[in-house]
This record gives sequence, C-alpha cells and structure tokens, in this order.
Amino acid sequence: NTLILLVAMAARSFTTAFVSLPRSETPTAVASHTTCVPCQRRAPADDASQPCVSVAALCLGISLGGLAAQRRSEPSCRRVLRVRAGAQKNDKGGEDDSIYKDTVLLPITEFNQRAQAATREPELQAFWKSQDIYRKLQARSNPKGSFSLHDGPPYANGSLHMGHALNKILKDSINKFKASRGYKVRYIPGWDCHGLPIELKVLQSLKSKEKKGLTPLKLREIAAKFALETVEAQKKSFERYGVWGDFEEPYLTLLPKYEAAQLGIFEEMTRGGHIYRGRKPVYWSPSTRTALAEAELEYPEGHVSQSIYVAFQTSGELPDAFSKFDGLEVAVWTTTPWTIPANRAVAVNPQLEYVVVRAKWAAEDVRPARWLVVAMGLVDDLQKLLGATLTVEFQFEGSLLEGLKYKHPIIEEMVCPVVIGGDYITTESGTGLVHTAPGHGADDYLVGQKYGLEVAAPVDDGGKFTAEVGLDSLVGANVLQDANDRVIEVLEDRGLMLLRKPYKHKYPYDWRSKKPVITRATPQWFASIDGLRAKAVEAMNDVKFIPESYSSRMRHMIDTRGDWCISRQRSWGVPIPVFYRKDNGEELLNSEVISHVRGIVAEKGSNAWFELPVAELLPESYRGDAELYDKGRDTMDVWFDSGSSWAYVKDILGTPVDLYLEGTDQHRGWFQSSLITSVAVNGRAPYKSVMTHGFCVDANGRKMSKSEGNVIDPTVIIEGGEDQKSQPALGADVLRFWAASVDFSSDVSISQGILKSTEENVRRMRNRARFILGNIHDFDASSDAIAYEDLPMVDRYIIHKAEAVFEQMTKAYEVYGFSSATKQLDKFMSLDLSAVYLDLAKDRLYVAGKSSHLRRSCQTVLRWLLVSLSQVISPVLCHLAEDIWQFLPGDKEASVFLSGWYSPFPVRAEQVEPAVEAFGRVLAVRDPVNRAMEKARAKKIIGSNLEAFAKLTVKAGTEFHAALETLATSPHQEADGVKCLVGVSQMEVVAVEALPALPEDEAELFHSENKELAVQVSVRRATELKCERCWVRCGTVSLSDAHPTLCKRCAEVVQAMGVGAAPA
Repeated sequence: NTLILLVAMAARSFTTAFVSLPRSETPTAVASHTTCVPCQRRAPADDASQPCVSVAALCLGISLGGLAAQRRSEPSCRRVLRVRAGAQKNDKGGEDDSIYKDTVLLPITEFNQRAQAATREPELQAFWKSQDIYRKLQARSNPKGSFSLHDGPPYANGSLHMGHALNKILKDSINKFKASRGYKVRYIPGWDCHGLPIELKVLQSLKSKEKKGLTPLKLREIAAKFALETVEAQKKSFERYGVWGDFEEPYLTLLPKYEAAQLGIFEEMTRGGHIYRGRKPVYWSPSTRTALAEAELEYPEGHVSQSIYVAFQTSGELPDAFSKFDGLEVAVWTTTPWTIPANRAVAVNPQLEYVVVRAKWAAEDVRPARWLVVAMGLVDDLQKLLGATLTVEFQFEGSLLEGLKYKHPIIEEMVCPVVIGGDYITTESGTGLVHTAPGHGADDYLVGQKYGLEVAAPVDDGGKFTAEVGLDSLVGANVLQDANDRVIEVLEDRGLMLLRKPYKHKYPYDWRSKKPVITRATPQWFASIDGLRAKAVEAMNDVKFIPESYSSRMRHMIDTRGDWCISRQRSWGVPIPVFYRKDNGEELLNSEVISHVRGIVAEKGSNAWFELPVAELLPESYRGDAELYDKGRDTMDVWFDSGSSWAYVKDILGTPVDLYLEGTDQHRGWFQSSLITSVAVNGRAPYKSVMTHGFCVDANGRKMSKSEGNVIDPTVIIEGGEDQKSQPALGADVLRFWAASVDFSSDVSISQGILKSTEENVRRMRNRARFILGNIHDFDASSDAIAYEDLPMVDRYIIHKAEAVFEQMTKAYEVYGFSSATKQLDKFMSLDLSAVYLDLAKDRLYVAGKSSHLRRSCQTVLRWLLVSLSQVISPVLCHLAEDIWQFLPGDKEASVFLSGWYSPFPVRAEQVEPAVEAFGRVLAVRDPVNRAMEKARAKKIIGSNLEAFAKLTVKAGTEFHAALETLATSPHQEADGVKCLVGVSQMEVVAVEALPALPEDEAELFHSENKELAVQVSVRRATELKCERCWVRCGTVSLSDAHPTLCKRCAEVVQAMGVGAAPA
C-alpha cells in the first residue's frame, strides 16, 4: 500500500497520461505512443486490455513478487487511474474522494449503535405512558379472551434484590407475550404490608426513648407509613425494569377493602369448622417472641447442637421378660437436652427389633457395666460411639416394651411410660428409642394425645425455663444459651449420661431475626388441615405444575403438614376478631361476630380493632355483655394475609386465575396458603397453573449474601455503580435478557462475567437491527415490495429459516420456555442471519441499482425480518424492540406492542420449495471453500475472498450436484449464483463420475474437500480485473469507455445515476 501511494504521489505531479508496457519485450507497433514520465519508457497509448507489469514495478525496479505480483494482472493504466480516482493525496495530506464514492448505497440511519440505556430506556417508558399503551392493549379487541397472572406480593420491607428482578421480569415477559398474541391482560401488582418483617424494621429504626411507651396503635401508624414508603420505592424499581401493570392501583394487604376480604375468608373457614384454638407445639421465636409458620423458617448450614445419649432408669417391677436384668435402663438420644425436663414418655417403633445389651467399659471401676435397651440395628454404631463392648443378651419386638415404666431424669417423683410411636422412629441414628416431650415436638404431641400425656412446656416467651421446669436450679436458664449445659450437668450428677457429642445438622432459624427457634406448646389459633387435606390434594389434580416434578413435592407437603398456626403475637397485622371472657378466658368467635367486625374494618381499616371499645366492636346481640369481654391481641399470620389475595382480585381477574409464578420456596408458602383458603371457601384451587423459578446464586452456585461479598444489585446493573468503568449502566434489557436466557427451573447464576456476555448478545442484536434499518431507509413497503414468487432463492431461504425459528419461539413462549426461545433466536441471528444472509446481502444493498429488483427484493425481506424480529423479542427485550420500531420506516402502528405478533411472510408457499431446499444444501459448500481460501490467505496469495477463483469438482448424480444445477436455473444469478453464495469473484463447477484423490497444495493453488457432499475445492488467485466500485474481479471490467475501471453491472448503475465519465 505504501508503494502504491508513493506512485500516486509521484503521478500527481505530472499531467502526462500513464500507459503500460506489454509483456512482450518488443513493443507493439501502434499509431501513437506515449512516455512514462518517471522512467521515460515508451509504451502504446491505446492498449489497455492486455495484462502488463505495473507502473510501480516498472518504474521503481521492484521484482514481480510480493505486492507487485498480486497486481500483475492489472494494466498499469487502470491501476493508476484508480489511484488517481480513489486514493490520491490532496494538498492537505488527505485522500481525494473517488467519483464513485457516492454511488455506493451505504446504510443511513439515526438508530444509535449504542443502547445508551440509562437515558434511552426511560424515554421509551415515558413514551409508553404518554401513549397509554398498557391501557390500549386492554381496550382493543382481544380475540383470544383474557389471560390472568396473579402477582404474589413481595414484602414491603426493603430494597429489591435479584430474586425480585427475576420474578417480576418473568411475569412481565409472559404478560407482554400474551398481550401481543391477542389476550386481554391485566396485571395487578401487590405488596405484603403486615407482619413481623416490617414490624422488626420499624422497631430497629426507633431509638430507645421512642420505644418506651410505644402503643400498638402508634407502632401500627409507623409501620403503615414505612410500608407505604417502601411500596413506592419498589414500585419505581419494578417500572424501571420495564414492567407494566396497574401500579397506580395495586393491591396492598393493609387496604381496608383487602383486610375485609381476608376476614371474609376467615369467617367462612370459621363457619366451616376449620378454625379452632388449642395448646399444641408450634415454632416459636424467642428473639421476636411470636409463633412462626414453617414458611417463616430457614435452615442455614453449619448449625451445631449438643447431642446427648442418656440412660433412663426403669421403675417398679419389671415385666417377666426383663425381670433378670436388674437395674435395666432405656437409652435415648436427643439434640435438644433442654427438652429433657418436659419429657413425659419414651417412644419405640413396634416394627423394629430391640435388644437388651450388657454394656462394659474397659475401666469398670470408673464406669460400671449397665443393662441397656437399644435397637438391634444400632448396636454396632453405639458400640463405637460409647467406646464400650455391647453384648446382646435378649432380642425382642418393640411392642414388648409398651407399658414399661422409668424414672423421670429431672423430676424425681415422676414416673413415665414407654409408649408406641410411629415410623418416625428409625435406626438411622440415635438409639431407636425416642425421648418424647409432647410440649416440644409435633410427633411427640400426637403420641402424647394418644396416651393422654401432659403437654408440658416450661418455657416462657423469651425462651427461659419457668418454675414448671421441676428443678429450682434450672429456673431462668435460657434454652438457646445455658440451659443445655445446666441440664447435662444434672444428668451427669445423677449418673445418667452415656455420651455428649456435638452434632452438625440443619436447624430452624427465624427468617427475620436470623436466630434459632424452638418448638413450644402455647395457646394459639389454628386452621385445621385434616378437614381440608383430601379436598386440597384433589384440587391439585386440576392444576398444572411447571416444572411438573413440583406437583409431587407440594402434594407431599399437603399430605404431611400439621394444622396451620395462624395466630401471631404481634401488633402489626390483621387482628383475629375474637373476644375472651374476663372470668374464665372462654373465647367468643362466630360468624355473627366476625361479620360485624368485618364491616367495621371495611369502612375504617383494621386500626379500628385497636381504637374502638369492645361495645362498638361487638354486634348488637352481644353489646349488653360487653363489660364481660376483652379483645384478643393476636394478629393473623402474614401467610393468611397473602393467601387471601385471590379474594381481593377475583372481581377483576376472576378465579381461578391462569397462573401463579413465584420462587420454589412458595410451595410451602403462598402457593399452599392460597390453596388452603381457596379450597376451604370455594372447594377448588385459586389457580390453573403454578410455575416456579429457582433462587439467584453466584457463578459458583453460592447463595448471595453480604458476608460473602457476592451480592449483585439489580439497580446497579441497570443504572451503573459509583465506578461506571467497572460497573457500567447496562440497562433493563440486559437484565431482562439474562432472566429470559437462564434455565429458571432450578437455581440461576448471575455474575459480572455472565452479565458481560449477556450485554454482548444484546449489543450484537442491536447492531444487526441497525444494519437492517440503515439499508431500508429508502424502502417504501407499499410501493417497493417484491412478491414472494419473484424473490431470489436466497431470500426465500431466509424467510423459511426465520419463520421456522419464529414459530419455535412462539411455541416456547407458550409454555414459558424463555431460555429455549432466546437460544433459538441467538442461533438464528448468529448463523443464518448474520453469517449468511446479511453477509450475502451487502453486495446487493450497496452496489446494485437503488430501485433494482435485486436490491428491492432484499429490502422487502429485510423489512419483514425486522418487523417480525421486533415483535418476537418484544416480550423480553421490550426497550430494544420499541427502539427499533420507532426508527422503522413506512406505515406502522404507534408502538410495536400495538402491532400484534409476528405474521408469516405474505402470500408464500406453505411448504418449502425444492429450490429453497437446494439452496440450503449448497450452503454447506461454504465450509470447504473457506478452508481452502484460508490456506491461500495464509500464504498471502489472496486478501479478501473477492480476490479468489474457486473450482468445485463434484460427483455427478449426488444430491449436492442436483442442488447446484437447481441454483444454476435461478434467474437471479447475482443473488443466487454459487460464486455469490461463497463470496468469490470467479467460480467453475465440474462434475465427474468419481472424485480423484485430493491433490496436494501447490505454491498458488490450494485444496479442500467435503466427503459427505462429495465435493473437492480448489482455490487460486482470480486473474480478472478488479472493479473499482464493487471490488469483484470479472471479465467485464474495462468494457465501458465512460467508466473503464468498473464492471458492466456497476457501469450501468452509475450511468443510470447520472455519474459522468471517469476523468482521464
């Protein structure tokens, strides 16, 4: 290139015409000659058709190798003219424009190459609002009816995290897809505004002075204010994600109308006999002093309990079977030593085999031998653990132990029985005999009810032993702090301890305070599940679970769950409308009372329960006895709040709705509470389908936490962080595309690396859209479009390819398979569209005549592709789709979302024609051709593909040969010709009966093959002249007197454009 520029600079100083010297050493005799000024050699002035040595090589003495050799086929007069026309240096050191520069139809568009999401996305969102697109979609004709997705309410207690973003984006993508498909979609976002999470936030925000004298009403006032402020903040974030919905009229669980609907469900369940008050074990959080539901627990890794093996001494006269074992003891194991004072029995499994063993330790003077009852299947394990020799003396079935008595290990005067338990007693761990405290365990409670055992729970609300513990030295000990050590000390003093061993396992923690919980019997309100269990399981038969495997998971949860504790000892919530007699504590709760309170709440809100006197809260028939009653202080479980949401939205969305979509933890939470309340009231599930997604984890699969430093804030992804270089503003579409591209049926990973890759995918999509927009700027679909039957094969090929992908995407969207849809789209965009069609289209778009059939046919397809592409990406990449749409030329709807879903190309053959199939087969030859060209390029024989000549040797009679012949019949060879398909300037096809052995590569000839296609490829440098405008090397270059550096096609195009003759 430097050499050529030197020649050009030298040539600019002279006005003499440059000519060439023929290859023959003897100059051809012609009428006139001219002189080459740099070297003063004579050459014919009018012989421009024969190849000759270039002026550069001739004048500067360069050998015919390297760069000069690449140009030996080009007459020097043509080369110099091209230098003068296109690459001359002007007086200021810049390049003069070629006279053909403006004849190349380069892309023109104002569509930005960069997303500039931080500013452009809010502009598009403002456009949607100003045009009221969401409402217009509901108001228009909806041929497919309605689609209802009911939003599960997030807690209004803090900033949003990646789980919120994943959830809301998936919901919005589904809604936008359904709306585009012709459904009426109304999305009512909701928020859970009551309960412990918010109350704790409020209490943590108050100073010590403010907490003193804090009344329930004052706390509720502060909590409501906090919740509403949080709702507003979260609302803005959701809208910034691009989520559409009734954000001006969301449902909030603190609204009087909502609270009244919730009390309506409570009333119906009370009328149906499903609500009762009882004293039974519940999860209790000493840190927050309230009962908790299973869904309010978490099980962090790494919890270590103090497990103990204890021997309980038998009491009284032993049954005959055990009479010879004087001093017999039953061995038990527990991971909660603090529950030993509440022990009221030892349970055994009647299906297991038990044994009496003689346990001996090496140092008998320190640890005397003892008779122990243990499960036969655990003898070997216990022998290792206890460090003793266990000799089996007697084997028997577990049922033989029933009725055996033993001395209580703490309360000396108490004697307890051995009872029959259930299949929860196994030989997986422990001793096979289970310490049973009915006040501290669900299974223990059930066994205790069967045998009439006392439900002892000598623990107060703060987790400390009360006087009922039975031993003065234990009173006041905290069961989560020092109580275990104190109990163990007592057992050791009494000689009952066999072993103390740390035990690592999963243990329940309060999900808000992050502190351990206990199981404790307290008076609580419950929803009976036994009366609803069968109906709930039956109702699930009509529900579609996505993924299907979660159906059995939730069924198991319903089958095995106990009664639902719905009361909470907190102030911030919907009150349980019960009254208690002052004299005996008898409760007053019936439909009449609830209905009256519900009417008050509907008008004044649930604060009325705390504000009004008992007389006003009681119905007329009870007001005369108002002085006899106190109001209850318990509030409802927040899962009862959210589980009632279907009742609030049913008048708008109907019931059952089409879809519930939440995280996998909601199988034991909102999905289940909604099912129970709906079955109790309506006898059916509130949803037709239930879909779940996993949790967000980092690239290593770890749960996100501040302590790990792996938390990613969705707001930072969208708006960027403090350091915009390391945390640039990627925009909502990148976040949305990530949400759609992951397999959310299990936990999903997100990291900076994943986001960078996602951004690159979106950027490539944007650039391809920009390319298309730039190349259809002068296209009017109403007048310029070409009918399908008149399109070249390559156009019809990409139409069929695109339609197949768009149909697959549509089917994937229908079943909420977003990751499948995005993968199909990415593959099509990268392989079929970008690497093939757009690459082949450039020649037609840039150098063909502006209004030529060749160019208009391509533009016809490009516009249809871009319209369709905008429509199929709109559910996920809503901002990009709208941005493209706003720059789309021609008549169109105001928004891509008002344009409907993609439509197949108009009036085309329903089946793929043989010619299109043939084109697809021939495409496969690009690979061996490219391999051969890469060899030539590596040896610097060619630069671009257009400098190549390719020869195809094919086996006659094959499908590939037939496909080549089909392409040869196309009337649009400038689009469908094989040389256009592979991108070379010259092509030769030879058919043979049998392929020879692949030749070895030569100095300037390179080979490759594809045995499956039965084709061999040979590539060398093309020998024809290079067209200055299109760069194709062909035999028609120089035939035009007016434009001697152009090929015939380009000469005709520029002539039609009115471009004058090239300067001499």
